[in-house]
Amino acid sequence: MNLTFKFVPFNELNGLTSEKKINRLLEFVKKDKIVLLQGRLKPSEEAWLIQKTMEQQAANKGFKGIELFTIPASRNEKIFSQMRAVVARVLLGSRDELTLIGPGTIIKEIKSNPDRSELLTTVRG
Repeated sequence: MNLTFKFVPFNELNGLTSEKKINRLLEFVKKDKIVLLQGRLKPSEEAWLIQKTMEQQAANKGFKGIELFTIPASRNEKIFSQMRAVVARVLLGSRDELTLIGPGTIIKEIKSNPDRSELLTTVRG
């Protein structure tokens, strides 16, 4: 089995309703792709994604759910850069982060600490 990543730029989801964003992301995950989303979902959208995933798991026994992880922007920004970033996020949305969303059948574990993040996968043969 190949390990496939799907990069979803911020602009691809910008302007869509929350429901359409969630449905588009789930389409990719159901095709066994690990989604690299530029930016992050709103907390309410993350909760809705998890809820929809649980509903689909109950309806489709072959769907094993998702793993979700957001890699935050650098924690070492200077104060001026942080202020500029806050203004940009308010105006443009959060694009500095990267969100990983993948099928639970492929993503085994995500480990994170302040220095690094690790994505452990299971490759079926």
